[in-house]
Amino acid sequence: MSMDLYCVMGNPVEHSKSPWIHARFAELTGQTLQYGKRLIALDGFATAVSAFMAEGGRGCNITVPFKFEAAALASHTSERATLALASNLLTFRDGDILADNTDGAGLVNDIQRNAGLALSGRHLLLMGAGGAAAGVLGPLILARPASITVANRTLSKATDLVERHAALALLQKTELLAQDLRGLTGNFDVVINATASSLSGAGVPVAASTLKPGALAYDMMYGPAAQGFLSWAREHGAVARDGLGMLVEQAAEAFLIWRGVLPPSQPVLAELRAVMG
Repeated sequence: MSMDLYCVMGNPVEHSKSPWIHARFAELTGQTLQYGKRLIALDGFATAVSAFMAEGGRGCNITVPFKFEAAALASHTSERATLALASNLLTFRDGDILADNTDGAGLVNDIQRNAGLALSGRHLLLMGAGGAAAGVLGPLILARPASITVANRTLSKATDLVERHAALALLQKTELLAQDLRGLTGNFDVVINATASSLSGAGVPVAASTLKPGALAYDMMYGPAAQGFLSWAREHGAVARDGLGMLVEQAAEAFLIWRGVLPPSQPVLAELRAVMG
């Protein structure tokens, strides 16, 4: 009997913890599958997807820089991937490519369930307006915070992202605002870093005045790349959290979509933190 094949595609991809996470999910749920990682040439994403489908691949996770290409490649796109214009998850079924985005669900589940902070009624700052921010804004709105400010160095990108989500925000009674990151005003209960500042080693792109006392400061990166932001947050009295829980939770959502089984994410997150030291 052939084994169901899955993988993560990206460039770079060697650092990815997704194979380890999905292997643990499979062990804990009694599922049989094979999950690998594939380094994809920057101009070769569509070819790589076709090749993986031809090998019998059942689905793949998508990481940088292919999330926008993944959404465009799909024959069917979920509501949340359509809103984001980006996909971190492809499912292959009867020759069709189904695109979804589980990043936002992963972020919200990590904050609300693992960090124990309800987002309803809170004031949120989302820094960045690229693929990472686009993937999480819709699910953040569905958690019904009082407001979300999207701040970006290029204000027009933040404005475009806000306008695309305006109808959803209106339904949830969440105030949705766009600001220039350099002239940012206000302070917030939750500050989420979805910029590339941690990855590039740049400084934190906002002043400490954005943090309310005891605010949650969340970097969507994890590992060494997130340490600068986390140290800054702690120095200014915030609760600091990296994106490792988001990684595990978005993988759990993907596993549910692919296998029809929701894996136990919290013990796997605890194990992964221990493994990473």
